[in-house]
Amino acid sequence: MFDIGFSEMIVIGVVALLVIGPEKLPRVARTIGALMGRAQRYVNDVKADINREIELDELKKLRTTVTEAAQSIENSVKETVSGFEAQAAELNNLASGAASPAATPAATAAGVAAPLATAALSPEASAAADEAIRQALAASEMPVPEAQPVYAPPPDASPAHAPPVAEAAPPGPRA
Repeated sequence: MFDIGFSEMIVIGVVALLVIGPEKLPRVARTIGALMGRAQRYVNDVKADINREIELDELKKLRTTVTEAAQSIENSVKETVSGFEAQAAELNNLASGAASPAATPAATAAGVAAPLATAALSPEASAAADEAIRQALAASEMPVPEAQPVYAPPPDASPAHAPPVAEAAPPGPRA
């Protein structure tokens, strides 16, 4: 705080001894020490309060950031779920044979609905769903996509019934 060396402290002590006197000097020194201690505690308390306020501000900012991120994730999940629900409703309508007037031709034309509709259905229901999709596309004057077979394993699927899987070539020197 103050740049006072040892020699300067001796000069201050000698002057204090001469001015105050040897009888009152110990009492004055104790009083000054107590006042200096109080001042140091006060300064430390103020520093601690300022640090607490800074940490509180940082925590509030962090909480705001986390809350915004959570809200963003929640909105994203809600949008995804509502999209899946809309597709599921559309697929249910198509599978039951009633083409929905609110069906999006772009989604069905892109071939998104056909594989999803046939993936979990029996072969007869799958064929009916494919036909319903083709009729809906024909009604909307959009091009009909080519039928693509969907592999559905039999109920007693075992590795023997699974389609062959191409083996990966072992890594070797590159040419």
